[in-house]
Amino acid sequence: MIKFGFNKSIFKNRTVLGLIYIVLSLVVCFGITPLFNNAIKAQSDIVRVKSDISKGTLITSSMVETVTVGSYNLPTGVLKNKDQVIGKYATADLQSGDYILSGKLSEKALTDSPYLTKLNGTKAAISVTIPSFAAGLSGKLEAGDIVSILASDTDTKTTTMPGELRYVEVLAATASTGADKEYTQNNKNSSDSEENSEKSLPSTLTLLVNMKQAQTLANLEVGSKIHAILVYRGTSENADQFLAKQDEYFKGTEAKTQSDESAANSEKTQQEDGKNNGN
Repeated sequence: MIKFGFNKSIFKNRTVLGLIYIVLSLVVCFGITPLFNNAIKAQSDIVRVKSDISKGTLITSSMVETVTVGSYNLPTGVLKNKDQVIGKYATADLQSGDYILSGKLSEKALTDSPYLTKLNGTKAAISVTIPSFAAGLSGKLEAGDIVSILASDTDTKTTTMPGELRYVEVLAATASTGADKEYTQNNKNSSDSEENSEKSLPSTLTLLVNMKQAQTLANLEVGSKIHAILVYRGTSENADQFLAKQDEYFKGTEAKTQSDESAANSEKTQQEDGKNNGN
């Protein structure tokens, strides 16, 4: 008769291993997995680019927004508070929807005149003299303001507002020392602050213009007194609406010029035809 041996130790080992596997499964299902799921579901507020920002641009509140996103796998150094971003300069071009990383910001301007980074070939910068304290809105004009330009002719004693200068963006208000004005909260308790402000009143305005506007301003600089009227100060989105209206003006004048030229050419052709028929 054949007898089959039975090794009880093997059975015990397999039982132990089975129990260990069961315990590990329970730990994974009820311990690690929920923690992992919670980590994936966790959310965090981060700062995101709202509208495209060019390298060297001073970042304002209208350019960024705070949004809630999943915190899992967020990039290292992503900024979560707008106060960490506003008032700093972009060290790289930032696109709408980008997260803002600390490495892409600088406390200091990349150039002495960061606003000149707005020049892209379609617009130019030109400075005009502020002939008097009142003509420059008593030194209160700042970068980003939308102004209208009045021109006073001292000979004829007439004042006009050229249509091409109805809405113009101020890039900088600059003192005679060459220093651009920066906005600071008034400190009534600081006599030094008032004294410094008095000494650095703007003497020129640098404006963002097209070539037609630049030509008009250059002519006014020579033969007239310029007076700047503050039209709007606020978000860049609203400021762009005024500038868009100014662009519409130029589209209208271009269309009129082309129409006049077409009419003149037509009249000239008719006159030439009349001469030819007479001969």
